[in-house]
Formats: sequence, C-alpha cells, structure tokens
Amino acid sequence: MKLTRTARRQAAPAGIAAVALALTLTACAGAGGGGNSGAAGSDGGPVELTLATVNNPQMKDMEELKSAFEEDHPDITVNFIQMEENDLRDAVTKDVATDGGQYDIVTVGSYEVPIWAQNGWLTDLSGDLESDADYDVDDLFEPVKDALTVDDSLYAVPFYGESSMLMYNKELLDEAGVTMPEHPTWQEVADIAREVDSDDVDGICLRGKPGWGEVFAPLTTVVNTFGGAWYDAEWNAQVDQPEFAEAVQFYVDLVADAGEADPVSTGFTECLNNVSQGRSAMWVDATVAAGLLEDPESSQVAGKMGYAHAPVVETEESGWLWSWNLAIPETTQNRDAAVEFVKWATSKEYHQLVGTELGWSRVPPGARNSTYEIPEYEEAAAAFAPITRDIMLAVDPEQPGVAPQSWTGIQYVTIPEFQDLGNQVSQDLADVFAGRSELGPVLDRAQDLAQDAGDAQK
Repeated sequence: MKLTRTARRQAAPAGIAAVALALTLTACAGAGGGGNSGAAGSDGGPVELTLATVNNPQMKDMEELKSAFEEDHPDITVNFIQMEENDLRDAVTKDVATDGGQYDIVTVGSYEVPIWAQNGWLTDLSGDLESDADYDVDDLFEPVKDALTVDDSLYAVPFYGESSMLMYNKELLDEAGVTMPEHPTWQEVADIAREVDSDDVDGICLRGKPGWGEVFAPLTTVVNTFGGAWYDAEWNAQVDQPEFAEAVQFYVDLVADAGEADPVSTGFTECLNNVSQGRSAMWVDATVAAGLLEDPESSQVAGKMGYAHAPVVETEESGWLWSWNLAIPETTQNRDAAVEFVKWATSKEYHQLVGTELGWSRVPPGARNSTYEIPEYEEAAAAFAPITRDIMLAVDPEQPGVAPQSWTGIQYVTIPEFQDLGNQVSQDLADVFAGRSELGPVLDRAQDLAQDAGDAQK
C-alpha cells in the first residue's frame, strides 16, 4: 500500500493531534478508552459489543442475521448503531482520534484504514486471522485486501468490496430505441440520458449530496477520465486546470438536463430508490448496488437491468475501488469478542447464511473469491457478478487517470486532509447544483484549499 509522506508521519504521537486538526475534529470527552487489555469473556461474564456502521442495505442484513452469531456465542451481544455515511465518518473519526472508546467495532472505508493504521488507532488483525485456518484469509479478494494492508499487517477485513459501473433499465432504453455499449463513453451516456429523460422518468441519477465520499466518489472518477486530477505528481493542486473544470461542468450540466430534481439531497440510497422503482433510467455508482436491484423482494426492476463498464473519455477504465470494512479500534475493552464477531461477519459461512436466509443476490460481493464459485450465487448474480469481478480487476489505483500520481487511490486522495478538503468543496458545489453559484468561483476557492492540503505533503 503506497502511503504519502504525510500519512507515514502521522504514526508519531504528535501526528494524532495533527490529523485531528486536519480533519477539523472537535475535542470530546472520552466515554471509555484505556487500551485493549480486557479479554472478552475472560471473567465468564457477558460482553456487549457496540458496532458503528453505515446504514447501507448490506449492513442492515448483518444486523438482521446477528442472532445467528449470538446463538453460537451466548455471552456476547452485539448492538448496532447505524448512521448515514457522512455522519458515520464524522462520529467514528472523532472517536478514534480522541481515544473516545465508544465503539468496539467500526465500519470504515479503504481510504481511512491505511492512515488510521499508521496512527496506531486500529488493531492488527493478522495474527488472529492467519491462525484460524477455517477463516481462510487467503480467500479474501486480493485488490481489496492489499488496500487494507500496511507493512504486511492487515488492519481491517472487507465486508464487501466494489468498483463502479453503469446500471441501466433495458426496458426503458428499448422503448427509446437506444442501445448501450458494454464500454460506453460519457458522451454516449449523456446523449442517451437526454433522449430517455421525460416528465415521468429521469434519464440518469448521479450523486450530488455533499461529502467527500458522496458526490466526489463518482465525480472524481469523471475528473480522472477527462484527463484531470486533484494534484500532479509534485502535489501541485490541479483544480484550476481546464480538464478538471470541464469534467465538473459536464457532470453538473448532465444532472441539470437529465438527472434527478434534487441532486443536493441525492446520494447512493436515494439513487438506489429511484432506479429500483423505475423512476431513473440509468445510474453510475457502486457495483454493490446491482445485487440490490436484482432482488425481487425490494426492487421493481429485478430482471430488467443491464450493466456496463463505467463511462470513459481519455482512459480505458473509469471505475473506482472501494470496500466497506470491519475494524477494531485499539481502545476497545472487548478485543477477543470483537475479533470473534468480525471473523463471523466476514466469513465464508456468513455468505452462505445470507444466501440461504435472505437471497443469493444479497450476498456481499467483492470480498471473497470463493463467493463467485457458489453455484447458487453464480445463478442469482449471473447478470452482474462476472462484469463486477472484471471491473474490479481492471481498474488501476496506482494511476487511474491520464498522468502519474503520488498516492494510491481512484476516487479519493490518500492524505488525511482530503476528507476536509472534499467536504468543503462539495458544500460549495451544492450551490452550483442549486443554481445559486457559478462554477468558476467555486473552483477558484477549491484550488486554494487543495493547494493548502498539497503543500502539507511537500
């Protein structure tokens, strides 16, 4: 895993305070903390685990199925705290950065793991996983596992992994007499979206909700494929360059012409609802959404969807690489019990449980190779599993755009400052979506903010 010089610096004690400042964290009183010396169940008493997670459908499935774990571990109770993505990031970051100790298990993204591991905020799980032959750590999807590994140690395990792709309603495109290529360009997608768009159906749904992990997840991939970037290889900000501006203007115009009515309130969940209910004809977003769209219990478009590679302009691929992972903060007092639950929730057995209890299309994708060898999953996920796997193996986190970069990452920049940078710029961009501001001044301010963050890496 390639870390920037700043990320490596954060391992020093003083770096923790620096990260807290960089992420604009406020001081908060610790609710626990004090290390991980308390072995779960060592005194024979019951253990209550607190798990902070994003309220995505797959995480709700995990909460629904946790009773199976608790039946096998009668002394352990797992309490879920589910939050919106932006709220989760804020709450968990504050807690780990200040040794709050509120959570025994946290759901974190592949962006946070290497930075937090260098800070000493996360428990090294390598020994626990490698010593358990039944867990089969080598079965974890290699690109995702690599993103969670620092200095040959694994600090989190993937609950699910994803790239991004184009999902489209075949019936709606057929009615309009248009055909989607397997490798479309953004201009082809924009033309189809505008042609399909009507009073009843949006041509496309694209995230506009503020947040570095909301709107800038898809939008940064658009910037990459247009030939732009947040930085050059020497950490000079590139937000004021024509390619960056062209990509953002293209995205804003497409949403205005053929997208959802309220982009500022639209993130992953809102687009999922729009597409699954037939209110949007296309969607460029996380590959994990395909299993939800193909679930007849919750989707009105199951069996009607087609899938293609994320649209491109100058690059061969434009998908991202991401995983939602389970990690254990160093401050937990219940390390052993937390490890037991993390292993269960990311195991082969859990994938079988999801398939048999909730449906095979709902099995967490992009985490284990063996999942793609389960006959029932292969059948249920035939429409999207092969292309999902192909895309995840085809993307290049080392150089996703046209020019070389000094960090590993596609839809984000792996520096602590990017969280605050992306959040601030996305808030300003919301005014552009809402028609209250022109793009030029927003990108001028973004250039200054980006350069301040870039200077910290030099």
